[in-house]
Amino acid sequence: MLQLLVNLSHVSAHLRGEAGLIGVRRIDQDRARGPSTHLRLALITVLAVAVHGYHLGVDDAAIYVPAIKRVADAALYPFGSEFFLSHARLSWFSNLVGGSARLAGVPIDMAIFLWHGIGIYLLLLAGWQLLGACFENQYARWSGVGLLAALLSVPVAGTALVIMDPYVTARTLSTPFTLFAIAGYVSGSTRRALLWLLAAGLIHAQMAFFGVMLVGLLALERSRGQLPAVGMAALAGLPFVFSFDPATGAAREALLARTYFLVSKWEWYEWAGVVAPLALLWWLARVRPRGTTPAFRALARALVPFGLLFTAMGIVLATSARLENYTRLQPMRSFHLVYVVFFLLLGGLAGEYGLRGKPARWIILFAPLAAGMWLLAWSTFPSSPHVEWPGLVTTNPWAEAFRWIRGNTSKDAVFAMDPGYLLLPGEDMHGFRAVAERSVLADRVKDSGAVSLFPELAVEWKAEVDAQTGWDQFQRADFERLATRYPVNWILTRRPAPVGLDCPYVNRELAVCRIRAATAAYPVKQIDLR
Repeated sequence: MLQLLVNLSHVSAHLRGEAGLIGVRRIDQDRARGPSTHLRLALITVLAVAVHGYHLGVDDAAIYVPAIKRVADAALYPFGSEFFLSHARLSWFSNLVGGSARLAGVPIDMAIFLWHGIGIYLLLLAGWQLLGACFENQYARWSGVGLLAALLSVPVAGTALVIMDPYVTARTLSTPFTLFAIAGYVSGSTRRALLWLLAAGLIHAQMAFFGVMLVGLLALERSRGQLPAVGMAALAGLPFVFSFDPATGAAREALLARTYFLVSKWEWYEWAGVVAPLALLWWLARVRPRGTTPAFRALARALVPFGLLFTAMGIVLATSARLENYTRLQPMRSFHLVYVVFFLLLGGLAGEYGLRGKPARWIILFAPLAAGMWLLAWSTFPSSPHVEWPGLVTTNPWAEAFRWIRGNTSKDAVFAMDPGYLLLPGEDMHGFRAVAERSVLADRVKDSGAVSLFPELAVEWKAEVDAQTGWDQFQRADFERLATRYPVNWILTRRPAPVGLDCPYVNRELAVCRIRAATAAYPVKQIDLR
């Protein structure tokens, strides 16, 4: 599979001698095919994982990983799957990762880890290709790739994204695919760019759209077109996407809980993360740095109106309650692409002007960066191993309990737990479904994200969360009452375990307990997400 993806990046390579579509001199891409280049990129990938860490099923992966595991094993998650399948049905990502594990006979956790590594490798390869079109020497290319690898965990302004997550999501592949498209376009291969944009769209349509817009602006740069044409084309279809009526009830509660949707709620330093890169890109487009090609200047120029356009959209959407539904479009996520390209170009300039062939300078720059990013990654998941290798015996009590549940309960088991468990100390945002591979009632944190994008889930989400509210005060009668409303037959709760329950597993913080089956069969609701 990896070889197929790499080969796709070289479609139309026979064009390497022709002029680029925006007037750049084509850089010989043959060197990117050599084994030494791929080995170096693979080594940088390993170092990136060592610096930024890896975690199974945390944060956004709590939504993506269950969908992957459902593809690998259809018997999983007989209850509550709508809270992750709502995303999965819009993408080929879960089918690709889960299907590859099933076809190859690889344990699913190992397959997910390998795809994480493949995603980082492809991102670095795409960055290498883009830098080859923007710079004239190899120092710039390697320093640009190195800086991107060192800064994978950098937050993207106030969007709640980082450049590359230390866990698997659809962005793991959509980001390198989009970057391959941009590299293809500035290198003169429109066909290759379109193929990669199509691939990105099949994985993550929203992030691919930003790539389409940037390529469109590069095309306008070539034709001396005007920004309003692209802006109007992007906005023309918005009235048909969502209703202008404000969200209400539980749907509005979930929507407004995502404070990063509304730029009016951003802090000043998050706005600095918008202004600073755009200002530097504007300056770089004007000064024509040494060792750069016309593609460098064209890309820097295009990124400025690209960022301004989506910033204006974000501001407009935050001005009225009637536009709240449109905040789900998250236009500021466009800065994810701005950051990726910006750090590639900035790293290239560091190689051109400062590093070049001086090993000591490379160490002085990258060693402190790597150390700082390692500390940032460790502080984000302080109660978990830095790299959660597949099969690793963890010391995190939550992950320990989740793994015991996976190995000692039936696949049709349904759990209940504190709906705010993801934010409890020591939990480190590990998703129950992703790690334990069992059904569970809706939570207040991540499942509300699905509701914010798919309001039809709101009523069921709110009912399940409310049924578990006050969890810390629940006694045996409360758990049994819960089992009469939902097909819950197990609970995961903090110690001490409630009196009178059978708890076959207890660790230093948690207890896994059986509860009485519901007195009547619970009618599992099928929510139409079409």
